[in-house]
Amino acid sequence: MTGRGAVGLGAPALVAALLLGGCGTPRSGDLGLAPAAPPPSVAPTDRPEPTPTRAAAPAPPATNRPPGPSTTASTGTHRLDPVTVELWYVRAGLLVPTRRTRPGTVATSRLALTELAAGPSPAEAATGMITLLPAGVEVTRIADGTATLRVPSVGDLRTRRLREAQVVWTLTQFPSVRQVRLDDAAPVDRADYADLLPPIVVTGPIPGERVSAPLVVTGTATVFEATVSVRVLDAAGRQVATGFGTASCGSGCRGGYRVVVGWRTVREQKGTVEVYEVSAENGERIHTMAVPVILVPRD
Repeated sequence: MTGRGAVGLGAPALVAALLLGGCGTPRSGDLGLAPAAPPPSVAPTDRPEPTPTRAAAPAPPATNRPPGPSTTASTGTHRLDPVTVELWYVRAGLLVPTRRTRPGTVATSRLALTELAAGPSPAEAATGMITLLPAGVEVTRIADGTATLRVPSVGDLRTRRLREAQVVWTLTQFPSVRQVRLDDAAPVDRADYADLLPPIVVTGPIPGERVSAPLVVTGTATVFEATVSVRVLDAAGRQVATGFGTASCGSGCRGGYRVVVGWRTVREQKGTVEVYEVSAENGERIHTMAVPVILVPRD
């Protein structure tokens, strides 16, 4: 993947938090079955990990508010619904998102930072994801939309900015946090770290996710003529489906995209979803984001 700075960010809305209004109307197309292609270079996972199943509709967005209580009929007691949080890790020196669903809690910022420090899952780590945040970092105060906390300042400037960006992009998914104050400095928000996004961000599917056709691929991009391309590879690296879509904003600005692709598979197997830009110079795939998934036959 070749990174380049992103511009023109809008306010977050969790998994689709990056979507910006822009020029033009998004469109997409399913190009169907495609000829064979060489296998992708995605490292295998070391151990199995339970993953959600993704099918005809996009996965539910990350929860933007503390989970509400539900009532257990047999006891009459209240319990919190599970909460899904968006986590921003580092991949090849840039920010990339993923998600976690955990038992309900009202301390969502603490949960998010704990999961962020815990690091990527095996499937996520296989793509090159890492975390730069150590354990023990907690929000000390949230007031007037500003979360206050201290983040270790070790490492060079690039490392420190990436660590700060992980915290800022993760915490500002919550409606109670619009900006973050780090180490008593002036408050910052997502726009202050927009240059750390890759040209193509994939918000769904996430690494290791179980998916079936038709698959909805979502994210944001700043690419030539706003055109985003997608292909699906099976376990043997064969290209089984391709599609394309246009982001809501074209070259020079970042917009959201949504591409639907379909394929046929008769057995469950490992696969890869690649999201990329076609070079205007030579037609090659550039800025590729490869997401390892499990292809599941449709019921």
